[in-house]
Amino acid sequence: MPDRDPRKLAAWGVAALALVLLTAWYLSRSSAGESAAAVEPVATIAAAPEEQGVGGRLVIDVAGAVRKPGVYRMAQGDRVEDALKEAGGATAHADLSQLNRAAKLEDGRQILVPRRAPRGRPAAAAATAAAPSTPAQPVNLNTATLEQLDTLDGVGPATAQKIIDFRTAHGGFGSIDELDQIPGIGEKKLAALREQVTV
Repeated sequence: MPDRDPRKLAAWGVAALALVLLTAWYLSRSSAGESAAAVEPVATIAAAPEEQGVGGRLVIDVAGAVRKPGVYRMAQGDRVEDALKEAGGATAHADLSQLNRAAKLEDGRQILVPRRAPRGRPAAAAATAAAPSTPAQPVNLNTATLEQLDTLDGVGPATAQKIIDFRTAHGGFGSIDELDQIPGIGEKKLAALREQVTV
């Protein structure tokens, strides 16, 4: 067996030791990097609920017949009923039959709680509906406004505008019979209007 040079053996030993140390250093660096990478998502996940809490809020305007109208912050999934409670509840004059209290809230929306009509008003409205629609005094075709013409039997806003346009184009009405030149006014409607208008 040939003799081995002790210097060569020492050099090989130093090289092997350096390789072992280098490998250990590399492994410790890579495991530390993996640990940092593993920790980072945990921090992100931990922060997520807080961000979701801020972004998950709804801003709702509650107005009308409530005790404390105003702008309120509500949670995702809350209902109209929850917003009413937040605003102190409906007043005694509120008409809750016109609200869907089970509806989900939407960000930026207004919940307007209507008031009940006074008790005397429906009776007055019924009396008005029962009364004939004929105006108390005949409406002058040459001076009437669009609103006045709109009150005539069978005349809506569109026909009222046509009457005004005809009046402007022809310098006024010479007789009630000229109404039959307006589109939408036939013989029957003209006969009904004779008692309601004048020139």
